[in-house]
Amino acid sequence: METFLKMIKRSYKLIENGLKYCRIKSVIEIEKMWRDRMATIYDVTKESWILSTFPEWGTYLNEEIEQEEVKAGTVSMWWLGCTGIWLKSHEGTNILCDLWCGTGKRTHGNGKMKKGHQMMRMSGCENMQPNLRTQPFVIDPFAVKDVDALVVTHIHSDHLDINTAAAVHQNCPKARFIGPKEVVNTWLKWGIPEEKTTIVKPGDRLSINDVDIVALEAFDRTALVTCEDPEVILKGKLPQDMDEIAVNYLFETSGGNIYHAGDSHYSNLFAKHGNEHKIDVCLGAYGENPRGITDKVTSVDMLRMAESLNANVVIPVHYDIWANFMADPKEITEIWKFKKDRLDYQFKPFIWQVGGKFTYPNDKDKLEFNFYRGFDDVFTRENDTPFPSFL
Repeated sequence: METFLKMIKRSYKLIENGLKYCRIKSVIEIEKMWRDRMATIYDVTKESWILSTFPEWGTYLNEEIEQEEVKAGTVSMWWLGCTGIWLKSHEGTNILCDLWCGTGKRTHGNGKMKKGHQMMRMSGCENMQPNLRTQPFVIDPFAVKDVDALVVTHIHSDHLDINTAAAVHQNCPKARFIGPKEVVNTWLKWGIPEEKTTIVKPGDRLSINDVDIVALEAFDRTALVTCEDPEVILKGKLPQDMDEIAVNYLFETSGGNIYHAGDSHYSNLFAKHGNEHKIDVCLGAYGENPRGITDKVTSVDMLRMAESLNANVVIPVHYDIWANFMADPKEITEIWKFKKDRLDYQFKPFIWQVGGKFTYPNDKDKLEFNFYRGFDDVFTRENDTPFPSFL
């Protein structure tokens, strides 16, 4: 494109003197004409490919969320990948939680893990973990609108994302930035104005329009062994204060209450939360842990979490995003079927898809999500085939 513009500028006098394009008033108009013509392989660059392809869903989901009218007595949410969700209430409040717009490994590098990484601290490993991102980007963060609050559960970078923070700050000037102390400190380092932030700790309650957000204890033991300084030794020392680096959330809406467990491992204290709060839907960080690693909640403990929380629906998330932690969520469904009658489970699992919508209570009895398949209007007009039985 740059070379073409230089050529155009050099020949601009010829254009002015009566060639085909003499009616064009500026190089900008010529550039537009160039863009509008049929492209050739000589126009394609890595940069043009990226801009024309990513995010893979463009603004399709942004538009769906914006146009969705949540009915009275319900609450809708969309899975954005990892543990990211968009929650929308009947009253029109939009809460964005844990949206991650980054990526995992992109090169083999030297084959070694970054010194001081939490997985290295946890297990004593040295080799690089192959944590490739396995999901497309289903939402355009820089096209988000009307976000009332960006809420983040904890300090890990696949939940606390600079791209999301920048997009929400730029597009939604009234949005609140809500998280535990160290999450907020990171936002401040990135340039988010302090007056837009709110630090929460377990027991805090705040309102974003009609939605009440309750901060609760988190049980993310991986966060406790996360330390930015690779020279710091954690062995033999008291752990960090969990309340400053991670919290779980309960979103109380007029259509139902959504419990977001962030990256919490299973804890007996889930039962305490279930005693103290009405929980309709719970989301947990499910996955298959590699040998020597405990970072995700397994299928059995997903069911235990739902039972302890007295939830009506349990939804596994996070298993979708990392190549080396992927798991089959139908394992949860099959174990639930095996146990539900004997243990008298009062909840159901729901297997979601990234980019899909879940509405409570409408979808509470569904076991699995499927995208709208289209073609409702087949044969509303005469089809065009060589002969009637062609298909």
